Amino acid sequence: MLKHLLVGSLWLVACDKGPTQGSAPAMHATPGEPVAGTTYGAGVALVEATPVDTILADPDGFKGKTVRVEGMVTDVCERRGCWFEMAGTGAGLKLRFKVADGAMTFPVEAKGKYAVAQGVVAVNELTLEQTREYAVEQAQEKGEKLDPATVTKPTQIVRLDGTGAVVREKK
Repeated sequence: MLKHLLVGSLWLVACDKGPTQGSAPAMHATPGEPVAGTTYGAGVALVEATPVDTILADPDGFKGKTVRVEGMVTDVCERRGCWFEMAGTGAGLKLRFKVADGAMTFPVEAKGKYAVAQGVVAVNELTLEQTREYAVEQAQEKGEKLDPATVTKPTQIVRLDGTGAVVREKK
C-alpha cells in the first residue's frame, strides 16, 4: 500500500531538484501536430502516448526513456509551480511531472484540467530509512502524523523529468 502511495510522487525534496540531465532516446520520436492548449517549455512533440499505469507497472522498463503521457492534473506545486501530478486510470496511480525550479511554472489553476506532457522517466530507489523519512514528510504535508516504524519496506519513486507540457480544459 505504501508503495502505491509513494510511486509517482516526488524525490525527497519537493521543489529543489530539477530534471535529471542526459539525452535519453525517445520512445516514439515521430513528431506530431501541435497539441492545443497552453504550452509550457518545449511543448509536446511525440505522437504516441504511454499510459501512466503502464509506466508505473514497469518503471525500470521505461527508465531513461522519453515518453508522452496524458491525463487529469490532480495536484500542482503550490510553492513554485515546478511540478504537477497526473492521474492514471487505477485507484491512487499518479505520475509526477517535474521541472527545474523556474524552467516552467504551472499555475495552481491547472488542477482539474487535462495535461499532455513529455519528458524522461526517472526512477529513484530509496533505502528503508529514506522511505521512512519521505513517508513522514508526505504525511506532514497533508497535516497527518505517521509513525516511521510502520514503514517496513523500501520503495522507489517514479517521476517524469519534464521537457514540455500542454494544459487544457478537457481531452
